[in-house]
Amino acid sequence: MSSTARRPSTKIKSVEQARPSREEAETAVETLLRWAGDDPEREGLRDTPARVTRAFEDWFSGYNDDPEEYLTRTFEEVDGYDEMIVLRDIRFESHCEHHLAPIIGKAHVAYLPTNKVVGISKLARVVEAYARRLQVQEKMNAQIANCIQKVLEPKGVAVVIEAQHQCMTTRGVHKTGVTMVTSTMLGAFRKDPMTRRELLTIIGNPASSLDG
Repeated sequence: MSSTARRPSTKIKSVEQARPSREEAETAVETLLRWAGDDPEREGLRDTPARVTRAFEDWFSGYNDDPEEYLTRTFEEVDGYDEMIVLRDIRFESHCEHHLAPIIGKAHVAYLPTNKVVGISKLARVVEAYARRLQVQEKMNAQIANCIQKVLEPKGVAVVIEAQHQCMTTRGVHKTGVTMVTSTMLGAFRKDPMTRRELLTIIGNPASSLDG
């Protein structure tokens, strides 16, 4: 077998195995502070590497969560309720995987139940679990919808996200006040225009272009 045709090594470390130590993480922050042109040893920055490392633990805690697990406890005593369930304005804070800049916005989550529903706080937890990872808004949108569809198996799922990206407002083109709107429509929300229109009316129709 030629060198160009070799199979990839099976000894690929998992993310957890390859994870640096806290000390290594703090050293990396010190390096960035020096690269920015400042002195990590001065009083105001002396504890910054430790603070940033702790902040990363909070901002990216979603890597420790299993979003599907939040949806495993369901309730079937709903007297046959099968109309739309919508949780609006779920505020979230995420970070752009391209620049590590904040993405701040809100998600609207809806589903059409079959024979079971889930506690509404669990929908917010699913959003939070995916938001607290390095993200692209389009991917996060699809991840939330696909997770709900997979576990609850409803007649339809819709997720609409409105967010502002600090990688666009604080760098690059420096355009403030710009909101990005994305949507993922599955099942009845994709197939039935009336169902989709009802949802957009309930959440305030963030973008008319999403309808039709």
